[in-house]
Amino acid sequence: MNPIERALGILLLLSSGKLVSATTLAARFDVSLRTIYRDIDRLIALGVPVDAERGAEGGYRLAKGYLHPPVALSRNETAALLSALALIRSIRTTPLAADLEAAERKLVASLPKAVHDLLSQADRIIGIEPVPADIFHAGTKAEPTGAWQRALDGFMMGLLESRRVRFDYANPSRQELRAHDVEPYGILFDRDLWYLAGRCVDTDILKIYRADRASDLEVSGFRFRPPKDFTVQSLLGGVWLSRAMRRWEREGPVARIKITPGQARKLSADWYYKHAAFTPAEDGAIVIGIPNASRERILPLVRWLGPGAEILEPTELRQELADELTALAAVHDGQGAGS
Repeated sequence: MNPIERALGILLLLSSGKLVSATTLAARFDVSLRTIYRDIDRLIALGVPVDAERGAEGGYRLAKGYLHPPVALSRNETAALLSALALIRSIRTTPLAADLEAAERKLVASLPKAVHDLLSQADRIIGIEPVPADIFHAGTKAEPTGAWQRALDGFMMGLLESRRVRFDYANPSRQELRAHDVEPYGILFDRDLWYLAGRCVDTDILKIYRADRASDLEVSGFRFRPPKDFTVQSLLGGVWLSRAMRRWEREGPVARIKITPGQARKLSADWYYKHAAFTPAEDGAIVIGIPNASRERILPLVRWLGPGAEILEPTELRQELADELTALAAVHDGQGAGS
């Protein structure tokens, strides 16, 4: 009997739910106790939940409920499952991606053979269009990397085990990486990016971190008790972004642009700018405060808004925009092309 056949035999014996001693298994398969120990370790490494009890009356058995009968799915239920799996695959980075792939293989193996062919046709019959690039907010686009996946996986491990995580974080408004010690509470997905939600130990504030900006994440030995009243659903609908903007306003420079009420209505429909601060001005205009004063963010916005928009702060961008518009007007100030 080869190791694979013996491992299968052990699996069947342990599925009874009763404790089976290593001595009994060694006698049953005519091998040494050391060989049985290696076989059990091999099963555990493959993800089989083998429970062990020490003592004279101890032994091994499978965790209750591990083995299930084949799942009976109708054709419509199979199609629904295909659609869900296709949607998950369209997300460029997913938490615990390797574990998800292993779980999918196990699920497919447990299904009736009649639906295997349909499952194998998923890529042929179901297509998911990826989230298009948002040129207006170029900073929200990131390409998947191994570091991004490791950060997302590590954060999820800390969340599942109720352990703190440590990582270095690259805030675009700062030049250096900063170390963070965080109690992970949840994760959320927004516009093709994963975000990590957790309590920053140093500041005692619930913060949202972009997973692709976290690096060298490790799960620490410090356990914590997650708050019973927290739910990541409370951060959806842009709530997380609105909270983050209020914090960014306190921590860094804020650009201020005077705009017309009509332009304010336009920006209020944007997924990002609608969470900025809108303040009425004395002349009936609106002043929008944006917690990002970089030229890469502000100049394209004012160009898009057009006449009626005026940069108030930072003042150094006023002259740069004026020179640019003067040059652009010189090109277009004529009777037509080539005049």
